Amino acid sequence: MVAAAFSDPVMAAQAAFRAVLDATARPGTIARVTQPLSAPAPLSLGAAAIALTLCDNDTPVWLDAPLRAAPAIGEWLRFHTGARITEDPATAAFAFVSDAPVLLPLEAFHFGTLEYPDRSTTIIAQVASFTEGTRFVLTGPGIRQEYAVRIASLPGDIAERLAENRRLFPRGVDLLLVAGSDIMALPRTTQVQAQVQAGDS
Repeated sequence: MVAAAFSDPVMAAQAAFRAVLDATARPGTIARVTQPLSAPAPLSLGAAAIALTLCDNDTPVWLDAPLRAAPAIGEWLRFHTGARITEDPATAAFAFVSDAPVLLPLEAFHFGTLEYPDRSTTIIAQVASFTEGTRFVLTGPGIRQEYAVRIASLPGDIAERLAENRRLFPRGVDLLLVAGSDIMALPRTTQVQAQVQAGDS
């Protein structure tokens, strides 16, 4: 039997969509999904809410190895969203990553085209924490001067990867990071600088 999703699908999806919009408009800030939700592990509450809100039968979805290893997740996504699961990350509109430290190179995904940059992949990556981990300083659209954040369990070279991604603008992937029910966006326009110091995890 497929697990249930939002208890109030319309209102919950609208609230989750606002959370994604708020996070995207203000990179580095945290938006929280508060709607009750059931989803199969290891898909987190926040990632599941994003899937229910953004995915449909026109959005191919790619799952990383731990998520593909749980058949209930593919069944849950297909049942509740109608999305098609693709084996090729380059064809995905949305890519869900539960093991963020081994995130594929960004060029494995779709950067969009100059004519249709909005057809790029949005990566939804589950991370361990927004209160521990590497310090990053963010600048760019939606950020007044600069904004400092901490994110645990991203790849060690993520700042360099995102710098290359930013140089492709208007092409490039967008990241939605999820820690539990909290969402943080790193759009392709955001400049991300790592500040690793002694004692950082």
